[in-house]
Amino acid sequence: MPIPLIIDTDTGVDDAVALVLALQSPEVDVRAVTVPFGNVGVEKTFANARRVLALAGRTDIPVAAGAARPLVHLQEERAPQWHGADGLGGRAAEFPEPIAADPRFAVALMADVLREATEPVTIVSIGPLTHSALLLGAHPDLVTKIDRIVAMAGSLGAGNTRGVAEFNVYADPEAAHRVLNQFEVPVTMVPLDITMRCLADGAWISKLIAGGPRCAALAGVIALYREAFLERYGIDAVALHDALAVLEAILPGTLRTTALPIQVACDLGPARGATVADRRPEAQGPPVHVALDADTEAVLAEVLRRLVSFG
Repeated sequence: MPIPLIIDTDTGVDDAVALVLALQSPEVDVRAVTVPFGNVGVEKTFANARRVLALAGRTDIPVAAGAARPLVHLQEERAPQWHGADGLGGRAAEFPEPIAADPRFAVALMADVLREATEPVTIVSIGPLTHSALLLGAHPDLVTKIDRIVAMAGSLGAGNTRGVAEFNVYADPEAAHRVLNQFEVPVTMVPLDITMRCLADGAWISKLIAGGPRCAALAGVIALYREAFLERYGIDAVALHDALAVLEAILPGTLRTTALPIQVACDLGPARGATVADRRPEAQGPPVHVALDADTEAVLAEVLRRLVSFG
């Protein structure tokens, strides 16, 4: 039986790739897509998610908008240099018209999916963790319906947003703290430590383009992201951040994890949003399954194989 999924996404470039990856995977059943603020404002991330579903011809999946801001402190950081002002690398207008919106608030849709499910649901968070934090806080009666949360979040090394933080955690550190510091639901954290080792190069992108017109549309979205990656890192490639989290949800165990307590810096200083692992043998706290290793060549090949089937 397919694994039921809720995908929570601030639909930007790598989010679009990750969403298509899930839709092209028979091992999972995408029951809902929920959309917070993130790479761009929620009005754009919400339209983008519905555009991607329109491209995929999936009008059957409910898509609901949610949080327009973090739980506590306002945070104006966005990522137009990576995702374009429209969130899809400047190519949003080339997509089909967005599918119809679900009128429910995102967290209400998540709760409804959990209530209706007859088997545990996996939540894949590939944006700020705001909705997952709200769900855990507002609906403690539903936590037994969640199999696990797989989050593209954090870094145990260098961050990619200001001080030492990874973008999704920096976007709402208090929400990340709530999700990563609880015993109710298992969490798999997919950090920059592994996603920055899984780089799709020019040859990979060329194969994606050759997959068909819809694949070419995805590759077009990647173009600005590729330019920004080259400018910052001097490498002609793109990191498939969110796709790794989705692939782990599709094929559990694809990424090799280490159980570590994780603390999130929620102060307002230069370390805000840092995710710090306690590696001491006597460390206390909820264990987060942190993905730190994988067969990166196999991961890249598997993601490409599934995307090319999109046509």
